Amino acid sequence: MPKITGMQLTDAEELLDEQSLRYYINDSTYKPDQKPFEILTQDPAPGAKVKEDRKIYISINMKNPPMIKMPKLIDGSVKNAELILKSYDLRKGKITYVPDLQQNAVLKQFVNGREIKPGDMVPKGAVVDLHVGDGLGNTEFEVPNVVGMPVDEASILLAGQGLQVGNIFYDPSSTEPTGTVVKQRPFAEVNAKIRVGELVDLWVSGQESVQGIE
Repeated sequence: MPKITGMQLTDAEELLDEQSLRYYINDSTYKPDQKPFEILTQDPAPGAKVKEDRKIYISINMKNPPMIKMPKLIDGSVKNAELILKSYDLRKGKITYVPDLQQNAVLKQFVNGREIKPGDMVPKGAVVDLHVGDGLGNTEFEVPNVVGMPVDEASILLAGQGLQVGNIFYDPSSTEPTGTVVKQRPFAEVNAKIRVGELVDLWVSGQESVQGIE
């Protein structure tokens, strides 16, 4: 029995035909580090004594990866993510550390630059990039000033700087346009500092029922 593992299917077919042997594909899988239609296993093994016209069972590497459900890596550690990715035949890609109080915790997962939610379909063997908390949530920076901004824009700005919107209070007596931030706490004073993850309370013009914001 010749060794045909590692050969391309067309080459192996020619070799087996020369020795009056037949083959049957009984399995296929996808390995991104090996060529499409490469023979992965064979039975009988190389060197075994076989008769003419014996059927040889082989498995081959698929050309296109099958689609699988993306596992949940978020909130777990990088080490745990690596184990899960390996068990799903996915590969760990680039790790980007972002400001967050959760040190070494996976915050987001991406495939080809697109954020992937748990359960989304991805190709088997895909490279998964991770955003991971750097644990530097205590780093201080200047308090951003959101007074005068629409409350939705203020919320986006604060979230983009790793801050959380705390209580929202409504001021129906304000003369500012409805939905405008008229006051904040902590105040954006000179040299005022805040830490990533801290809360910022907002006072907004208008009635709560008008805004529908809790």
